[in-house]
Amino acid sequence: MRPSTLAVPLLATLAVAGCSSSSLPTGGSASRLQSQYEQVVRHVLPSVVQITTTNSTGSGVVYDNKGDVVTNQHVIGTNTTVKVVASVGDKTLTAKVIGAFAPDDLAVVRVQSDASGLKPAAFGDSSTAQIGQIVLAMGNPLGLSDSVTQGIISATGRTVGGSEPGGGKALITAAIQTTAAINPGNSGGALVNLAGQVIGVPTLAATLPGQGGLAPGIGFAIPSNTVKNIANQLIKSGKVTNSDRATLGITAQTAASDAGTSVGVAVLAVNVGGTAANAGVRAGDIIVGINDQRVNSVEELESTLSYLQPRTTVRIKYTRGSSKVRQGSAKLDSLSS
Repeated sequence: MRPSTLAVPLLATLAVAGCSSSSLPTGGSASRLQSQYEQVVRHVLPSVVQITTTNSTGSGVVYDNKGDVVTNQHVIGTNTTVKVVASVGDKTLTAKVIGAFAPDDLAVVRVQSDASGLKPAAFGDSSTAQIGQIVLAMGNPLGLSDSVTQGIISATGRTVGGSEPGGGKALITAAIQTTAAINPGNSGGALVNLAGQVIGVPTLAATLPGQGGLAPGIGFAIPSNTVKNIANQLIKSGKVTNSDRATLGITAQTAASDAGTSVGVAVLAVNVGGTAANAGVRAGDIIVGINDQRVNSVEELESTLSYLQPRTTVRIKYTRGSSKVRQGSAKLDSLSS
């Protein structure tokens, strides 16, 4: 399964000539670091599986001792059952999709038999992730099972979005950016720290604007705290009732001017009793702002909402049949399945 992609501006292209040698860790320090790498791989890799559907391949991470495996929603697509290939022994198991949450690009599948041979991974606290921290990405890129790449955390708290053909669209909030190579097939795998804890699930790779292809060293992972919150709800009830993500409770599309410029968010439908309805917004209105933030498109609206918490009060600015801007206030709903 090809990971979702995000187009980002290419700020500069640098050519680097040969450089002078520098001192490297030798002796005990180098040996200890190498041993730590090897120990983490031996400990975590058995918890990373390959997931295959009728037309795609991706990765998954064993979540618990009941046979539950967490992966990306775009890996499973619309399938109700998938094949899980265990890292140890290459045994193929049948798994049932028990729930998915497209906004966070997460899903959980449950192995139907022989789940006792699967080793659950340890999921860490992604809020402790630090820029410069060494991480390993584990998965099945290009169908090459049990592959590991290494890098560092480049940034935290990114809001990134991408689409996958047949798999819908997601907006990942608080994403972890990493230099560890993320290639097609890594989706749904594990981003692991040197303590052997999963701190993220790789899902997005940046693309070179106007050129196609993946941008080297720019990949993104869903933070483990989001993974745990969503996975626990899917395992319990097959749906998500509290995503910690805010929503206006509308169906919408980007509104364009006669010149083709994005000018706001056209409201197609409003959920009864939802945030937008309580603020006085109706179908046919065009939302142009949230609080003091101008929004010109659905993407800008989603990005703005990603920084706000459910149950906080917001001002929604909108127009109705004229250029006059109206506004109404209401508490934000929590996005759910």
